[in-house]
Amino acid sequence: MSATTVDLVDYDDAIRRYDPVLGIEVHVELGTRTKMFCAAEVEFGGEPNTQTTPVSLGLPGALPVVNATAVEYAIRIGLALNCSIAESCRFARKNYFYPDVPKNFQTSQYDEPIAFDGYLDVELDDGTIFRVEIERAHMEEDAGKNTHVGGSTGRIHGAEYSLVDYNRAGIPLVEIVTRPIEGAGERAPEVARAYVQTLRDIFRALDVSEARMERGNVRADVNLSLRPTPESPLGTRTETKNVNSFRSIERAVRYEVSRQAAVLDAGEKVIQETRHWHEDTSITTSGRVKSDAEDYRYFPEPDLVPVAPSREWVEQIRAALPEMPAARRRRLQEAWGYADAEMRDVVNAGALDLIEATVAAGTSAAAARKWWMGELARRAKADEVELDALPITPAGVVELQSLVDSGRINDKIARQVLEAMLAGEGTAEEIVTAKGLEVVSDDGPLLAAIDDVLAAQPDIVEKIKGGNMGPIGAIIGGVMKATRGQADAGRVRELIMERIG
Repeated sequence: MSATTVDLVDYDDAIRRYDPVLGIEVHVELGTRTKMFCAAEVEFGGEPNTQTTPVSLGLPGALPVVNATAVEYAIRIGLALNCSIAESCRFARKNYFYPDVPKNFQTSQYDEPIAFDGYLDVELDDGTIFRVEIERAHMEEDAGKNTHVGGSTGRIHGAEYSLVDYNRAGIPLVEIVTRPIEGAGERAPEVARAYVQTLRDIFRALDVSEARMERGNVRADVNLSLRPTPESPLGTRTETKNVNSFRSIERAVRYEVSRQAAVLDAGEKVIQETRHWHEDTSITTSGRVKSDAEDYRYFPEPDLVPVAPSREWVEQIRAALPEMPAARRRRLQEAWGYADAEMRDVVNAGALDLIEATVAAGTSAAAARKWWMGELARRAKADEVELDALPITPAGVVELQSLVDSGRINDKIARQVLEAMLAGEGTAEEIVTAKGLEVVSDDGPLLAAIDDVLAAQPDIVEKIKGGNMGPIGAIIGGVMKATRGQADAGRVRELIMERIG
């Protein structure tokens, strides 16, 4: 058995015998208009190699200039993570050769990060709060993008040739590095996922990035090691690179726990290396032996002066920070009267913003949750899309609920109207009018329908007269069928009792 071809140990069995320790490095692309050190525009999806300058291409004689907005965004992130902000910090050159790094070095920060010594409290699915210690958050530039053509995996091995796009080279990044995350135990996969998800929400709240993982705006490198007990020294770690979905982060941790346990059980040593996550097969494979800091030959960037944010500026940024996601959730939960489990379901479904907008547009929190977490959530799941991708707006939900509240339609009809809205047939008002779906509120037609149903079921009428109210549902159902569901069931019941009485 080799360390790269092992049978997996059952996850629960591995956790019983080993203590997992995490370390997570998250890169977030900042949403600046231009790149970190030059005036090249930043725009997703541009034609390859059209968003470059001599600086981002590393041409001789090109001198970098620091993007002030990127520095501000980095400070925002640091403050939101409860970090200290450096009074002075420097950039360094991280030297390595790879085709997507045109300068043969990456301009980053090494021993002088802009933010350090922070923490983030992460809420798990059951409401447990887990604190993750932050070692540093530093500024750097992104690399370009390699596309490997040919082969079956999209990776360099087996490819016929490779293409390089330097549009991404030089885009501002902040890298957030945790201290070893200990004590998670069997919940290590959940902690990893919740931590990155919490960071994503913070980036969006701070308005420093679109933070779309599917576009690579947020990328996570997940380090994991195993040790026999929590008191043992740290084990050898692996680093699974560029995991770009919450579900994959959780699965990658579970896989590495099971794989490393199998390696150790076989009496072999875990190799310190980078690994690739494969979404299709849900496994990791070996990348390269992991480099240590000295291998990059860091030295201070001679073309950039130190960054020294004044304390006044830092405090101005702190004062302007928006409400953080966790505080916002607590405030909204209290205002809406949701139970803890209900609020967690809303957050996990990605419905928080939609419900908040729906309530702000004029309906109750209960009604907003009913629609977004009920019919609309089921539709999104069936269509395999996010809730906010459905063709309906909070204002549309409010209009639909208003028709219910006014008595013009009932819940059954409202679901029918909703289907038509999602099909693009118009607004709720237009659909109700065009299809004649309004509830029958005139007692005349209702009484005629009731009389027909009563006449057809005299045995039920006698039971009701005798005090047995159970069968009245059959009468109500008959009337609703006769009126195509457009009657008010409560009013129908009242009229039935009047007729029988």
